[in-house]
Amino acid sequence: MCNANMEFTNVVARWPGSTHDMTIFNNSILRANFENGDYPNCIILGDGGYGVRHYFFTPLLNPHTQEEQLYNEAHIRTRNVIERTFGVCKRRFPVLACGCRLKKETVLSIVIACAVLHNIARQMGEDEPPLPADINQHELQRLIEDGQISEVNVIDNQRRGSEIRRNFITNFFGNL
Repeated sequence: MCNANMEFTNVVARWPGSTHDMTIFNNSILRANFENGDYPNCIILGDGGYGVRHYFFTPLLNPHTQEEQLYNEAHIRTRNVIERTFGVCKRRFPVLACGCRLKKETVLSIVIACAVLHNIARQMGEDEPPLPADINQHELQRLIEDGQISEVNVIDNQRRGSEIRRNFITNFFGNL
């Protein structure tokens, strides 16, 4: 997770890169904290690969109303900070983008160290690393949109989250 300052606030690095994000989240302390109500009046935004919960909102697959479209736009803009943070960190520490051939324990430490060093760089006002000079407009657009809306299969135990998301959309986007 990251915050609006593009700093990492929660890093889980013990899983291989091929592990689905939802599996990692389901086994995280962060999920347990949210399930226990440790963060009242807070929500997590995720892409369509996650399930909807009362504290975890995903984009709507097919928004029909203006308020649903506004919700999706706000969701996308807000999540863009997360994607941008990952991109900046990978440019700052290319080992995160290119990979490394080390023992698993060493790689885990490197990932955590990069997140901590990224936060320090942000707090010290370091400039963002530049985009590669040879990046084209199409690739830039793909980077901006990476990880956004995909189909969500809402199952019975996610209905509560869907209802809360619906109320959120109506209350915050229905009066604009």
